[in-house]
Order: sequence, then structure tokens, then C-alpha cells
Amino acid sequence: MELSCVIYDKSEGVAWIRLNRPKVLNAMNRQMWQDLQAAMADAKGDEAVKVLVITGEGRAFSTGADLKESKTRSIEAYRGYLETLQEVSREVIRFEKPTIAAINGYAVGSGYELALACDLRVAAETAQIGSPEAKVTSSVTGGAFRLLQDLVGPGKARELLFTGEYIDGREAARIGLVNTAVPAEALVPTVNALAAKIAANSAFSLKMIKKGLQLAAGEASLEALMAYEVEACLACVSTKERQTSLDAFANRKTAP
Repeated sequence: MELSCVIYDKSEGVAWIRLNRPKVLNAMNRQMWQDLQAAMADAKGDEAVKVLVITGEGRAFSTGADLKESKTRSIEAYRGYLETLQEVSREVIRFEKPTIAAINGYAVGSGYELALACDLRVAAETAQIGSPEAKVTSSVTGGAFRLLQDLVGPGKARELLFTGEYIDGREAARIGLVNTAVPAEALVPTVNALAAKIAANSAFSLKMIKKGLQLAAGEASLEALMAYEVEACLACVSTKERQTSLDAFANRKTAP
């Protein structure tokens, strides 16, 4: 299996997907979503895999959509990209095996939403996490309207989305956005230990438990929400201010 935008490996019941465009802080283009989908399909079909971990290479988990690619899309092409994004996000949310996001650095926009779609999140204390969509005349995707509120409550979710501000891993752990935050050097060992504890359990039990949790959360109405997300995002990127806000965001965006 040839994958150009992710690194995929498996060991001792745990599959790791590493988003691999470090020179652009793992900004997500269509190929990355497709590679993610292909790696997930392999992990799903491999009975030896009990847990899936998603992380990023380099200094970022993912800084979200590749803005250079976004600028050149027609609305029709943008709809196709969003539909791909939503389909892969559904597959992450509904993945029958437990999933862990190992947030090693920036987790922004659709990168942040990918982490939200996982069952568990472990973050580096210094990770920067947030949704800047309101700053760039866009809207959230990946089921984030529900997923974020389920984790932090409606009031905090509104604050985070309306301000577009980032929080670090420590604050994310404090408000329940991530399960735990650890020093950056402890991230991989911590995730490995967590994944090993899960992988030691019955694969069938894990599958049934996850399905039950999804049913209990009212996941059946997710379709209407995600269809709305596509329309909301397209409506935002169709506005005259979209390009201006993208340029302003690009000019102020700095990576320490």
C-alpha cells in the first residue's frame, strides 16, 4: 500500500497513523484524507489490530486545511473536498475499534476536528489546540458541533468556537477536551501504555462497548448535523470576505 501523506505501521495490536507533511505542519489536503482513509481500512480489516492511534510527524498534529490548496478551489471542487472530509470523519467516528489521538503539537481546524472524532485524546502540555474558522470566514466540519459540546459542554464550546482562540494541552485537559496532558517527551510512551491496556482486552467486547456508547450518544441524528456542516462551510467560503480573511490570517500566522 503506497501512502504519500501518512506513515502507517502496526505492532502488538496497535496501528499508528502519522500524518506526514511536516514541512507544512501536516496541513490537510485531499491526498492526506485519502491516505488516512486507506490506512484506516487496513487497520479495520486486520484482526490483529485492536487499537488505532493517529498523530502527526514533526511539530504539529495538523494545522487543518491546506490554505494554499483551498484558495484555488471552485465552489464545486470545495464541495467535493468537504464531502471527502466528512466521509472520512464519519469513518473515524464510527470506527469499530478504539481510537486515540496523540496530539503532539498544533491541532487546528480540521486537524483539531480529527482529534475530536477519536475516542480518546492525549496531548502534549504545550500543544496548541483550537478552531480558527471564525477568523478565516469558514465553519467547522467533522461533526465538531456535536463532538465539542459533548466533551466540554455547550457554553464552553460556544466560547471556543466564537473566539477562535487556541488553548494549550494543560487547559484542554482541565476542561475535558482531552483525557490527559503530559510533557511532550512523555506523549508517545503514555499513548503506548494506554493503547497496550486497551489492546489487552477482548476485541469483540471493545467493538460492542463502542457501538453501545455511540447508540447511547444519539449518533443516529449525526447525518443531519454533518449535512448542515457542509452547507455552512460552503456558505462561508463563498463570501467576499473569505479571501481577505485568509490573507490576513496567513500574514499573522507564526510558528514558534
